[in-house]
Amino acid sequence: MDNVKYFLPETDIPTAWYNIAADLPVPLPPVLHPGTKQPIGPEDLAPIFPMAIIEQEVSTQRWIDIPTPVRDIYRQWRCTPLRRARRLEEFLGTPAKIYFKDESVSPAGSHKPNTAIPQAYYNKREGVKRIITETGAGQWGSSLSLAGTYFDLDILIYMVKVSYGQKPYRRALMETWGGRVIASPSNTTAAGRAILAEHPDSTGSLGMAIAEAVEVAAQDPEAKYALGSVLNHVMLHQTVIGLEALKQMELAGDYPDVVIGCAGGGSNFAGISFPFLGKKLRGERSTRILAVEPASCPTLTKGKFAYDFGDTAHLTPLLKMYTLGNTFVPEGIHAGGLRYHGMSPLVSHLSNLGEIEARAYPQLGCFEAGMTFARTEGILPAPESTHAIKGAIDEALRCKRENKAETILFCLSGHGHFDLPAYQDYRAGKLVDHEYSHEEVAMALAGLPSIT
Repeated sequence: MDNVKYFLPETDIPTAWYNIAADLPVPLPPVLHPGTKQPIGPEDLAPIFPMAIIEQEVSTQRWIDIPTPVRDIYRQWRCTPLRRARRLEEFLGTPAKIYFKDESVSPAGSHKPNTAIPQAYYNKREGVKRIITETGAGQWGSSLSLAGTYFDLDILIYMVKVSYGQKPYRRALMETWGGRVIASPSNTTAAGRAILAEHPDSTGSLGMAIAEAVEVAAQDPEAKYALGSVLNHVMLHQTVIGLEALKQMELAGDYPDVVIGCAGGGSNFAGISFPFLGKKLRGERSTRILAVEPASCPTLTKGKFAYDFGDTAHLTPLLKMYTLGNTFVPEGIHAGGLRYHGMSPLVSHLSNLGEIEARAYPQLGCFEAGMTFARTEGILPAPESTHAIKGAIDEALRCKRENKAETILFCLSGHGHFDLPAYQDYRAGKLVDHEYSHEEVAMALAGLPSIT
């Protein structure tokens, strides 16, 4: 089976998503209303989300059926291949086996359509005419634009300003699929105008873009808001990645000792890891779970586990999560999808319980790992994915030092075809490392809401 790419037959596309909330050893802390600070109910979320999404957000049912129209679209690229990185192994001289789940083969080039398609489906089914969202690197914005074409929905996207300038081709892809893109912060919303009045040269943040998107969606009776990461229903939809990988690892006659994903808001990390972690929580198999994040946005490694707003304008509910503070504005690193101030409440909760590990890397080492991967395996990874690759390489080198033949699995969450300027800058020596200091973290956390 040396050359097998571990494809599954079409009939093995998952029929249900896995909800890790069913297996948590300690229940998830409640989501709080931004005004009353009391636990919210479905009626509080109804102005911005369709009811099916709200039901999934609060569900503790282990398996939630994937609607047939969603699976029919999934079939265009799923099941995605599981590949053995043999050339990388040989280059490293490691006794470890390195596998990667290749989500770059989707039409949008990343894992994001796994949740964009069902979110668009549920909105369309409820009679919604348009969806308002935000995007960092553009992976989510392009995926939701794609979903909008499938379900005849208007898509409006607030794109973090630094990424709007860094990634013009990702923006062009959104517009090709019919999405309308606005650089955030903008003068089209009250939240944006307030930010620009205080910081006219603001490079933006996902917290700012979320504030603008939520403001517009809440004021439009025919619109809803959609989020591409962080929330429970997004983690749920992404588990198609790990569910397929479980079957593919069985096909390969192997099982991972460590599962690795890059972590920004948590969606692709949860997607690859939660089905394996569920087995661990149920006492079926033991696996190390490793989340890798940027040193310039060290949410899990330097953030505080506390209630915080998901946006800078304090329009969203309060989530218990690892956070750097909702006023946090990250450096303009090229891994734009890993620059959110908070982390998924589910991922945060599991990290707080000690069920997952977290590690932070500066961007230069990650780009070096991405170049190594491109030159051994022939795939140019997105800057976000290079963090998972760096983690896998470091684990493989640890195995080499310890002479351990462990099995490593990571998620290649997207390709870097639209990120060539970043690779050009790296090769030209124009990129620099930035590590977010404890002092900077303390300043950003000073404005956390007081929850008693």
